[in-house]
Amino acid sequence: MRLLLVIKKENVDLEKPVNKLNKFLVLQKRIPQIICTLLLLGSFSQVKAQERVPFDQGKKYILAKVSVVGKISFNEQTVVTFSGLQKGQEITVPGEEITGAIKKLGKLGLFDEIAFYINKVENDSIYLDLNIIELPKLNDVKITGVKKSKVEGLIKDNNLTKNKIVNENLITTTKNYIENKYKKDGFYNTKVVITTTPDTTAGNHVNMLVRVDKGDKVKISSIDFTGNKQLTDSKLRAAMKDTKQKNVLRVFKASKFIPEKYKTDLEKVISAYKEKGYRDARIIYDSVTYNKKKNMLAIKIDVEEGNKYYFGNIKFLGNTVYSDQQLNRYLGIKKGETYNGVLLEKRIADNTKPDGEDITNLYQNNGYLFSKINAVEVKTVNDTIDFEIRITEGPIAYFNKIYVTGNDKTNDHVIYRELRTKPGNKYSKEELVRTIREIGQLGFFDPESIKPEFRNVDPAAGTVDIEYQLVEKGSSQVELQGGYGGGGFIGTLGLSFNNFSARKLFDKDAYKPLPMGDGQKVALRLQGSTYFQTYSLSFSEPWFGGKKPVQFSSSISYSKQFNYNYASRDVNRSQSFNIFTVQVGLAKRLTVPDDYFVLSQSVSYQHYDLNNYFTGLFTFGNGASRNLAYTIGLSRSNKGVNPIFPTYGSEFSISAKVTPPYSLFNNINYGDLENQKEYKTQYTGTTTTTGIDGQAINPGDYTKSETVNGQSGVVSVGSDFKSADTDVGKVDQKKYNWLEYYKVKFKADWYTKIYGKLVLRTLTEFGFLGAYDQSRGVVPFERFYLGGDGMAQYSMDGRETIQLRGYPNNSLTPIIEDRNSSRYGQQIGATIYNKFSMELRYPITLKASASIYALTFLEAGSSYPTFRDYNPFDLNRSAGAGLRVFMPAFGLLGIDFGYGFDALPGSTTNKANGWETHFIIGQQF
Repeated sequence: MRLLLVIKKENVDLEKPVNKLNKFLVLQKRIPQIICTLLLLGSFSQVKAQERVPFDQGKKYILAKVSVVGKISFNEQTVVTFSGLQKGQEITVPGEEITGAIKKLGKLGLFDEIAFYINKVENDSIYLDLNIIELPKLNDVKITGVKKSKVEGLIKDNNLTKNKIVNENLITTTKNYIENKYKKDGFYNTKVVITTTPDTTAGNHVNMLVRVDKGDKVKISSIDFTGNKQLTDSKLRAAMKDTKQKNVLRVFKASKFIPEKYKTDLEKVISAYKEKGYRDARIIYDSVTYNKKKNMLAIKIDVEEGNKYYFGNIKFLGNTVYSDQQLNRYLGIKKGETYNGVLLEKRIADNTKPDGEDITNLYQNNGYLFSKINAVEVKTVNDTIDFEIRITEGPIAYFNKIYVTGNDKTNDHVIYRELRTKPGNKYSKEELVRTIREIGQLGFFDPESIKPEFRNVDPAAGTVDIEYQLVEKGSSQVELQGGYGGGGFIGTLGLSFNNFSARKLFDKDAYKPLPMGDGQKVALRLQGSTYFQTYSLSFSEPWFGGKKPVQFSSSISYSKQFNYNYASRDVNRSQSFNIFTVQVGLAKRLTVPDDYFVLSQSVSYQHYDLNNYFTGLFTFGNGASRNLAYTIGLSRSNKGVNPIFPTYGSEFSISAKVTPPYSLFNNINYGDLENQKEYKTQYTGTTTTTGIDGQAINPGDYTKSETVNGQSGVVSVGSDFKSADTDVGKVDQKKYNWLEYYKVKFKADWYTKIYGKLVLRTLTEFGFLGAYDQSRGVVPFERFYLGGDGMAQYSMDGRETIQLRGYPNNSLTPIIEDRNSSRYGQQIGATIYNKFSMELRYPITLKASASIYALTFLEAGSSYPTFRDYNPFDLNRSAGAGLRVFMPAFGLLGIDFGYGFDALPGSTTNKANGWETHFIIGQQF
């Protein structure tokens, strides 16, 4: 006869009920001595196999030792410690101690089987064996049935990483996640099957295969209403924002059925009635019918509209801070108006706008964090409803502790100096919203993840702590390009470090790979080909001096270009054009009219040096021009919160760039230069030559152009310089030795959320280049070149490229229209331009790793050679669509397809320009 002791079985996965563990093994230990004793004495009854010792009849022992057996990768003592059992403790077998140990180990979620065995018993001491089998770990995951581009995202979303513990809970949650994800996209019949197979190359590892069958997308064939008389079916369907019936004309909202959003849309149907005065409207019945043959859903909704109501008397109770008159201005509802429950809620607390003009924000922006405002119906007579707006103002709250988390790279002071919520300041929701915008505008954090969390809210003390939870994103960018353009190979290397730290330059431990974290910006750009090179370096410090928001910026650049023959691809290095530029600026944030305004000032100097560079770009090929200018600008920007994809706010800027008025004090009559002796054409040869008239031209003779016998040439006028031609190159060299001009620009940019995530951007621009001295004329430098993608290539004459898609680059720029001129058809740049643009933008994803949005646009603009030619209604029009991708490491990338509706300047066919493709690199607009 054998004595069998059975340890109580337990389900080890108490944390995850779906995890099906194997039954706990029961060790049947044979103790010969006891058996013999039992057989001889006959004092015990025989206990058959698999019988349990009654739980309340367990025997007490002193635990001598727990030995861990089985294949495990964990330390034996660690496992015993987690079980809660200790050597020397008194335990009951079977009893609560063993049961508790099994539960504790089960909660770890690491083991497939857990079993205790009695190894031996000595007197009142017991030795136990703990047999455990670990759950397998994940080696590899394969997902089929979805696009390859989606696989990585699904693996990341479900955290299916290598060595992840694989249990039934992981399999079930992964299955449910994928099915629900595709159901939300309209694939209502999505099925997911997950299988695991042991990996023979590793230890206790398995490979996972996830098979996804999305099926066909289920759409809604119809949404029908009954019982509605006051609102039409179409208006009620429009109220349902996320549940739409199939319509081929709808672009931005697909037809799909999501149960959660359908329930929300039913509430919006009721809200549509409330907006029209039907307070008692309700949905009596609704049904969703699935047609398996057509794979379509049909929705039927029966409504009861009720009577129409009107606002009666509205009385405020409990208000001491603001008068009834002040509150009525914010409420904006008068007695006798049609009842509108939705409007009433928004005027009290508009949850769709954090900075909305409602009564709740009126109080919370003035410190009353704990205020409560409720609208209560107090009386209904016939069709009129009286309301009481009951206000509990509560005590004034103050910010106590303010701290930020998640800034792993950016130093604390860079963030804290941007905070509008300071410890000890009166609580203000407006300042809280403004802080979120300012942190987002830094560009160092994911703006979609900025979360202010309220901590330790204490109405008794009137204090609240705020924790700003941030997620760092890459702020440095690299630009590496190579390709053929402009007749030769062009290579570009650009490095931009937007969170640089100059003070750590000499700290070798800070180079990871460069000192970062102080919010400074350093940019280096090198571009070159066989015939030109450009080098530029810039630096900016947003808080110059560290105490006030005064931005210091500086830049230096140098470019050199040789004369290049596009036909033969020969480079003439004896003909060169060099440009040296240096600029220093300050920009100060103002407090009046408000602190969204910025006043910027800068001084720049450019030196243009031409060496035998006769290309038609300028009238002189030898000499120099100098451009010393002062720029002042006033701007206001409150757009936010994401600088890549703003959804609200606007940006206005006006600037003036001016040079010293040299004409006022240099005593040079520029209008008379062409009559002066030194500016006449003169034969500079050393030997006598013959003119077109057959007469000799001696060294030093003045000359003029003539046509003799149908041939054009030069003749001598001897010493009569007044009869000689004017040397235009010499005159222009004198005129433009020091550039003299003024330049005014204006820009207005608005962002408006139209519907859901759909944002409308409207933009207008204007620019004008003028001269102080009309006899000196407008300089050929600093002009506007309109058309194309707006991407500035190397700029030899200070030109500004203005984007207008649907046309080739710079193609909408004025040209020389005089067919008798040797420069006929050449672009001369515009002195005035205007541009208007509208864009509809829709985000595809706004994740920190990559922000992507699609857009459509309408644009119109034109440029003019002089102010007399200006006609704001004579515009070149275009329309098109595009895509933008922003990646922190590479900046903004994009592509646009634009159709130009008008002909190019100088075109003789008067045909529309047609389609153009534009590639955008490193530029946002």
